[in-house]
Amino acid sequence: MIKILAFIILAWIFASPVYAQNIGEVIEDEAALYAETKQVNQFFRRFNGEEDVKGERYFPEDREYRSRKLRKKYLPILFDKESGWVKEDLKESFIDLVNDRREPVFLEFHGGDWFAELKTTFYYEGKEQELTLFLKLQEEEVGSKWVISHVFFPPFQENLMQPDTTTFNQSKFLHPLSHELGFMNIFRVFNDPDSVEYYTRSGFRPDYMSIFLYELKKGTLKFKTVSKVKFHFFQVDGWYFELAYFNRPGYNTGWLISNLLKINKEDKTTLMKYIYHE
Repeated sequence: MIKILAFIILAWIFASPVYAQNIGEVIEDEAALYAETKQVNQFFRRFNGEEDVKGERYFPEDREYRSRKLRKKYLPILFDKESGWVKEDLKESFIDLVNDRREPVFLEFHGGDWFAELKTTFYYEGKEQELTLFLKLQEEEVGSKWVISHVFFPPFQENLMQPDTTTFNQSKFLHPLSHELGFMNIFRVFNDPDSVEYYTRSGFRPDYMSIFLYELKKGTLKFKTVSKVKFHFFQVDGWYFELAYFNRPGYNTGWLISNLLKINKEDKTTLMKYIYHE
């Protein structure tokens, strides 16, 4: 009688909606864990087909390493599906290219043509201001390291706007015979600091990196925090994509492709200038 009663109680527990919900939650959490691309290195591995669905790595000697079948499963879930920035037909064309049966394309961590963009907060002139840092991998004799390659800071740009020198400015120039006067007229350069760029050589471009280092060393620029990180990829010939982190519920989360463009060489040059705010 006791055994029968115990069986009835257990059957009721297993059949109850609460228990079924708990089991469902465990399975769902586990699936979400496997679906989330938690690290950038994991994005590389999934893009290339170098790990299984549980995150266990494959190596060149493994049968499934970089298999077309595995990549066909992974590549579609590496895109942000909620923002709508990546069009479905463009995504399919990209996937077909990189997972081509004859000439597949893989990402290489040390392959160059990709870099990081950091949105940071610095204290400058008594207030918090956003400063953008661009970092790239630099190969060394032993290993590699991330280095700062570009800097964008609105206060620098506002004070050092590149002048339009396509037409001759009648009021802002030093006469070609100024040397005969010992350059006594050079005071004109410094009387109007806002226009000093007009007196520089043709093609002059401000070096924001040097100013950044100078202000840091002087102590007028002080780092507070990093607020956002994303990556720009040009490794796939004829294509550009942006990699960003999404922290949200569900399966479409982690490091995902947030933007995708088909580009040519001219487009790449224009896009690089846009990214660097040049």
